[in-house]
Amino acid sequence: MSLEDPVIVTCSISGAIANREQCAAIPYTPAEYAAEARRAVDEGASMIHIHARTPDGTPSYEIEDFRAITDAILAAVGDVVINYSTGALGVSLEKRIAYLRALKPDVAALNMGSMNYAKYSRRRRDFVFHTVFENSFESIITLLRAMNEEGIKPEHECFDTGHIANLDPLLDMGILREPLQISCVMGVTGGIRPTARNLAHMAENVPGGPDGGNEWGVIGISRAQWTLIATALTLGGNVRAGLEDNFYLPDGAMARSNGDLIAQAVRMARDVGRRVASVEETRSMLGVPKRERAPA
Repeated sequence: MSLEDPVIVTCSISGAIANREQCAAIPYTPAEYAAEARRAVDEGASMIHIHARTPDGTPSYEIEDFRAITDAILAAVGDVVINYSTGALGVSLEKRIAYLRALKPDVAALNMGSMNYAKYSRRRRDFVFHTVFENSFESIITLLRAMNEEGIKPEHECFDTGHIANLDPLLDMGILREPLQISCVMGVTGGIRPTARNLAHMAENVPGGPDGGNEWGVIGISRAQWTLIATALTLGGNVRAGLEDNFYLPDGAMARSNGDLIAQAVRMARDVGRRVASVEETRSMLGVPKRERAPA
């Protein structure tokens, strides 16, 4: 990849952990998701990453909640690449596979390794929460086979360099085929530290290297996001922003919407000479043709 290549800008519209007490702009209802997606697409996002919620904000893994949110988003924006989360704690693989099979998103995130997953407060000198995030090879392969059967492009979320190495046996087995889509997730306690040097290191470990034909990018958690986005843009990678990952603009002001965060990412891309990929270009780059939605 090079500076001349278009950059895919993804919006992580609403995660499963944060709530409106922390940021008032986090969407709960399908209509709110649609309004946030419209703002993000208007600013340049070509892919929307979705964690579903019920209308009261409770995280959901039910088919009908994913369907209602997806239908509302597509009604609002016309076309965008739809990307579903599959990461979860205490939710069966069967339930996660069920919404993939029923709704067939263009892309689905696939976490590439087990890890300690935590949030730590330096002010409290204690963990806000901590758990073990299980993503065994058995789980990865089960999800991956379902994605392959349904024609869903996996997005390989890698929280450390070893997670990128976990791609190697899957490629050798033929379960995975290049070109790949790889996201370097940085800033989670338990994963790699969110520094520019570490992102360059992860990019070098992408199969074939950062210029080897596989799509790669960064997911920066919390306010380190902006340094990481700047690094990815200059190295030729793709970027993600949104209220799942970070609430704050570089000056410390809280974002009023996902649109504020995407506008900042797009502005940074243009400042370093990167052209923002359209939805059509993103589909071509990822190999995900537009298709009819699953019937209600």
